Amino acid sequence: MTDTTERMRALLQGEGIVLAPGCWDALTGLLVEQAGFDAAYVSGASIAYSRLGRPDIGLMGLREIADTLTAIRERISIPMIVDGDNGHGNALSVQRTVREYERAGADVIQIEDQSLPKRCGHLKGKGLVSADEMVGKLQAALDARRDTLIMARTDAIAVEGFEAALDRAERYVEAGVDMLFVEAPESDEQIAEISRRFAARVPLLANMVEGGATPIRSTEQMAEHGFKVVIFPGGTARAMVPALQAYFASLKQHGTTAPWRDRMLDLKGLNDVLGTPAMLEEGAKYDAATVAKTSTRKGTGTDGDD
Repeated sequence: MTDTTERMRALLQGEGIVLAPGCWDALTGLLVEQAGFDAAYVSGASIAYSRLGRPDIGLMGLREIADTLTAIRERISIPMIVDGDNGHGNALSVQRTVREYERAGADVIQIEDQSLPKRCGHLKGKGLVSADEMVGKLQAALDARRDTLIMARTDAIAVEGFEAALDRAERYVEAGVDMLFVEAPESDEQIAEISRRFAARVPLLANMVEGGATPIRSTEQMAEHGFKVVIFPGGTARAMVPALQAYFASLKQHGTTAPWRDRMLDLKGLNDVLGTPAMLEEGAKYDAATVAKTSTRKGTGTDGDD
């Protein structure tokens, strides 16, 4: 078991609730870690927003997401909860997804019961695979993983209704998943019922989407409901976009960044965030001059009889 997966398991088993902001690349992941969060949520929707400039309607492929995970994992050391969409196909596709994401550094992989093409859980027009097919996909995921946690997500509330969503969730918990995500409950009453039904049996994840179907509640409120993880997956992008829109508008108007300077990092500030001084110091150990000097110094010693 990797260190981060072990830490994720400990977070789920410990006291309190895990708050995981969304990220979509190594820089946003680094900022999540530097802010002191215990875990990051790698949002498939946000990867689509940032890499394609397109909505979350099933346009991202397995390889694009796996490559993104690799870059984030190389830069951060906190657990990553990863949006695995619907596993990118059938049960065998799910197994490949799990193996690829696990190699890339995922600690929790979320698999949903949407049909192809999938879309954001808070957009209309979703379709579902049968509950039987989804159970097969979850079993395939559990068989393929080494130690990564598998989380089942159902999108059935918007398609089949709340009771049907609970019935599907029951099937998925019985399949042996490590976590459960009932997407887009529409009221506090539904949130409470999900908790009453499942919180004592499996860690529950809640998704907070600004402007989505679920009422926005604080981490503390969701903890009171018995949820174990709260994600704000797209909040990062929704915070960034208006900031950049205002920055670009100012730059176009003034032809300089001067009016925006107090809201920006300078070059040194950005390099401090990125860890540039430490990297340059590390690299200096391997410069040709340093290596030559070290080699010369080693060559002047004596080791007894020759």
